[in-house]
Amino acid sequence: MKSKLSQFSFNLPPKLVSKYPAKSRDESRLMVVHRDTGKIEHRVFKDVMEYFDDEDCFIFNNTKVFPARLYGRKEKTGAKIEVFLLRELNSDARLWDVLVDPARKIRVGNKLYFKDKDDQDVMVAEVVDNTTSRGRTIRFFYEGSDEEFREMLYTLGNTPLPKYMERDAEAIDIERYQTVYAKNIGAVAAPTAGLHFSREMMKRMELKGIDFAEITLHVGLGTFRSIDVEDLSKHKMDAEFFEITNPAVDIVNKAKKGNRKICGVGTTSMRTIESGVSAEGLLKQASGWTNLFIYPPFQFHIANSMITNFHLSKSSLLIMVCAFGGYELIMEAYQVAIKEKYRFFSYGDAMLIL
Repeated sequence: MKSKLSQFSFNLPPKLVSKYPAKSRDESRLMVVHRDTGKIEHRVFKDVMEYFDDEDCFIFNNTKVFPARLYGRKEKTGAKIEVFLLRELNSDARLWDVLVDPARKIRVGNKLYFKDKDDQDVMVAEVVDNTTSRGRTIRFFYEGSDEEFREMLYTLGNTPLPKYMERDAEAIDIERYQTVYAKNIGAVAAPTAGLHFSREMMKRMELKGIDFAEITLHVGLGTFRSIDVEDLSKHKMDAEFFEITNPAVDIVNKAKKGNRKICGVGTTSMRTIESGVSAEGLLKQASGWTNLFIYPPFQFHIANSMITNFHLSKSSLLIMVCAFGGYELIMEAYQVAIKEKYRFFSYGDAMLIL
């Protein structure tokens, strides 16, 4: 039984961390891993379609990333402070949970000023509480209506690229760090397995008779938080909001009852559907907060295949993929990926597990 963090460790050459997306969404590389035979194939992402037929089903997370990274200046000192929006606590009071960096400079009562591109102060925030070492609760002050306030947040915000990309967000990221089917605003990180799907590819899948079910899980930073306990049963995931609607339930359960292939697109889709399993082992309508942490051994109820990116060593994402694909096979596949120079992480290549 693999339930120790150190068992999910591997060494990744830094040059395999992908800092930019592939030229075309559906032309990333694709590793295909067969659980039944242990066979590993090397394909291109748009070849995914060849493994699925009429009435098979794909489950997509339709969350939409908002530009969560803001830069403000501290009152008096003018020190530059990064403010990363995590979640809105109270829309009337304009209270938000945020992370601040550098955190040691930010105390309760401090005011932060945000400027527009013309260098004019357009918004102020006051720190009202400390939540964690880097976490704060802040209240925004802005003259306009709620709609104008949201527009201003969007104007001031930057695409929240993960820190490991070691670069600032650029114009390309506004489009490419978002799935083509993103609808429901609320994520601070993209569900990255979905970034490989182009509109053209989805159209071809539809013409082939493949069914699409959309669920929502608003990806929070907890998905990427490092695990600091060796015994995985003691790790607590941050809760993230999810929603499974009746149309998705009908599509997925029809495929399940027909013994079709059901493909979870990404670890976020897998966590969501496993958070909404009925007593009969079918998908059910549900919404709320999930802190489900999937690690081996785990009984998956809904999907029998999944698409995922290549994840960080010792991450909750890698651990879930091992629970689904089998520990030995997935860890072997990662060594193959390193040898074959696959691109890792958010803008990296993909894996299809059958």
